[in-house]
Amino acid sequence: MVDTTPLHADGPATPADALIIVSGLSGSGKTVALRTLEDIGYYCVDNLPASLMPAFVQAISQGSGVRHRLAVGVDVRNPAENLNRLPQILAELARLEIGYRLVFLDTRDDVLIKRYSETRRRHPLSGDGLGLAEAIAEERRLLKPMLAIADRVIDTSALNVHQLRRLVITEMGLTAGAMTLMFESFAYRRGVPTDADFVFDARCLPNPHWDAQLRPLSGKDAPVRAWLEARPEVAQFDADLRTLLGTWLPRFESDGRSYVTICLGCTGGRHRSVYLAERLAEHFRERYTRVLTYHREME
Repeated sequence: MVDTTPLHADGPATPADALIIVSGLSGSGKTVALRTLEDIGYYCVDNLPASLMPAFVQAISQGSGVRHRLAVGVDVRNPAENLNRLPQILAELARLEIGYRLVFLDTRDDVLIKRYSETRRRHPLSGDGLGLAEAIAEERRLLKPMLAIADRVIDTSALNVHQLRRLVITEMGLTAGAMTLMFESFAYRRGVPTDADFVFDARCLPNPHWDAQLRPLSGKDAPVRAWLEARPEVAQFDADLRTLLGTWLPRFESDGRSYVTICLGCTGGRHRSVYLAERLAEHFRERYTRVLTYHREME
C-alpha cells in the first residue's frame, strides 16, 4: 500500500521530508500536487494561514514521538500580511529545527486564462471587481515574495495532470529506494495517455454501461465490481495482467526505474478500466510500497 510511515524525530529529517510548502498561481496545479503528496503519505492541509505553520508542525508532532511528513498549501487566499511576513515565518521554522522545502507552481498567463475558460471556475481575486487577466496580474504581484525565495519552481504550462503527479513524485526526490506504480484508467475516445509504459485494452470485456442501473456508477462502486466479478472473462483478463506484470515489473525495478505507469482503457473510462486499475493496484500493493491510482475521466 501507499507508504504512510512517519519519520522518527531522532532520524534524518531533510528539507524534503519534514515540511513541503506548496504555493503558486491559482490554476497552476497546487491541488493536484497536494493530493499527490497525500497519496504518498504526507499529512496535507490546504490554505493554511502562513503564520500558523510553526504551530501546526509542532501540534502534529507533539507527544507522538515521531515527526510526520507534512505538506501545506499557501497561496493568495492568505492575508497579504502573512505573505509579506513569509521570510520571517520561514526563519521561525528554521529556529525550531523544522526542515522545509518551498515549491512554487508557475504557469503562463495564456495557459491560465485557457484553463479558467475551460473549467468556468472563478479566480480567487475576481470578487474584487477585477477581470481575469487583471486578477492573474495582481496575484503574481502578491506572490512575488514567495516566488523569490522558492526552493523549487515548477512551470506547469505544458504539463497535464498525470505529468504533474509524476513530476511531484520523481523530480522532488520522494521515491528514493522504491519504485512507484501508477495504475491509470482512461477512455479511448479521449486518446491514450502519452506517458504510458504499459497499455491494456479492456473494450473486449462485457460492458456494465448497458445496464441502466449501473451506468451512473463507476468501477469503484460495489454493484459494478460485483457485476464484473461474475464474468469469467473479466477474471481471466485480470489474472493474465497480474501474471504479465508480475513477471516484468521486477525487471523494470532492477533496471533502476523509479516510476512505471500502467494504463487501462475502455470506451468511457468509468467502468471496466476503473475496476481493473483498482483491482491491480490492490494486488500489487502486497509487493510494492508505492502504488497509486488515477482515473482520468473521473477527475
